Amino acid sequence: MRLRVEFTTEPFDLDEAPAHALVAREVIEAAELDEVDVGPFGNTAEGGAERVLAAVDALLRKALEAGATRVSLQVNVVGEGER
Repeated sequence: MRLRVEFTTEPFDLDEAPAHALVAREVIEAAELDEVDVGPFGNTAEGGAERVLAAVDALLRKALEAGATRVSLQVNVVGEGER
């Protein structure tokens, strides 16, 4: 099964990326997922279910430890024809 996760961390800081946002990006970029798109207002990653779920677990734990007060995420099952 393939999954796609979309997430943001808060609070936002338009002047400088906060520590929780940097940590979340590092987790996703290190997770060896197939597709990763990191942006200033949202992030998307896609890959096998086990890797995505492990990355989401690490993302939540580390972003909250780094000061996130809210993490919004959506996880979707991606069909073979979707991308």
